[in-house]
Amino acid sequence: MALRKDIWRPAIVMATAEAIIAKGSIAGFPLMWLPPMGSFQFLADPFGLWRDGRLYVFVETYDYRVRIGAIEVLVYDADFRLVDRQPVLAEPWHLSYPLVFEAEGETWMLPEAHRSNQLTLYRAVDFPTRWEPAHIIELDHVAVDATPVFHDGKWWLFYTSADREPDKMTALHVAHAERLAGPWTPHPANPVRVDVASARPGGMPRVIDGRIVLPVQDCSHTYGGAIRPLTMTVLTTEAFSAEVGDALVAPASCAPFVEGLHTLAAAGPVTLVDMKRTELSLHGLSIEAVREVRKLGRAIRTRASARG
Repeated sequence: MALRKDIWRPAIVMATAEAIIAKGSIAGFPLMWLPPMGSFQFLADPFGLWRDGRLYVFVETYDYRVRIGAIEVLVYDADFRLVDRQPVLAEPWHLSYPLVFEAEGETWMLPEAHRSNQLTLYRAVDFPTRWEPAHIIELDHVAVDATPVFHDGKWWLFYTSADREPDKMTALHVAHAERLAGPWTPHPANPVRVDVASARPGGMPRVIDGRIVLPVQDCSHTYGGAIRPLTMTVLTTEAFSAEVGDALVAPASCAPFVEGLHTLAAAGPVTLVDMKRTELSLHGLSIEAVREVRKLGRAIRTRASARG
């Protein structure tokens, strides 16, 4: 069992994603933290939509006692006052990375859910709190942190593979489709990039100077250690090349959350990020011990039941 636990905390940065990428840092921009969580709980993976003068921030909520993430929404008014907070999506499997976007006259969410062994696109039935499964996206691999963007008349989807544990961090894949529902065609060069410092998607793509810029995670030193902008210099159905930029790290002013930054999600005039600290304590160790004892008890009961 890991002795140190990642504790993430999102923030709203009062700057556009383009301004942050151009500067190469969030340092110096005003920011506002999302509310803190209880011991060994966190919020992470923030994505946002503005509607009727309100900012809807969708996040993963996670408790180390449960170890199955779910999705919440925090609602801010135009002055960034928190006015509502509600759970919006939970499944029997872990959910995270609640990428929300508007397209084709609907509002969609494409959460990370590779433990379900499929990629499910959800449609808002009653925004922001009710979502229904709308499409299963079929790909060449079970996708991790799948990130869509519409560009030059076509949908592109960036993701890493859940086939092997290292591939989740290192193996970038691409697929394309005429419609969001598919069918999706995997790129013939997949994986188009293999690099622990610039493969796993980490936020909302932007089109800057006519090119897709995808935030990707730099996991070379630690999971979610930094974000790098990956600019697609060639992206066709047959060819791919990209250039990676310098790492955006958590600034010292965000202490103690300075050990990682793994989401950069544009939301109009602001940008959503999350930063981490790691925690080691007797409380954390006791949580792990209780979980292991419960797992052992379930295994013993299962074997006893099988013996009849």
